[in-house]
Amino acid sequence: MNAVIGKREPAAAHINIRASKAKKALIDQAADALGMNRSEFVLQTLCEKAHEVLADRSVFQLSKDQLAAFNRVLDQPVTEAAMRMLTKRAPWER
Repeated sequence: MNAVIGKREPAAAHINIRASKAKKALIDQAADALGMNRSEFVLQTLCEKAHEVLADRSVFQLSKDQLAAFNRVLDQPVTEAAMRMLTKRAPWER
């Protein structure tokens, strides 16, 4: 199942994992509870966790005071040192 739009899509690649019998049984029980097979359950769960991990690195919450302080920093003029850093090519781009 596509975790984003909730419909089936053709499998394009294999993901192989090894698990203990107890973990496999737990996964199978949870998949069955949701009316899914093991592969659907594992893929959906992994995709949900992947979205969570990535969102945690791009979304952050601030209090009103923290947001005000953050905005004050953003409103400061860009220093020459910061401008040099921002315009310098990264080592892997050379």
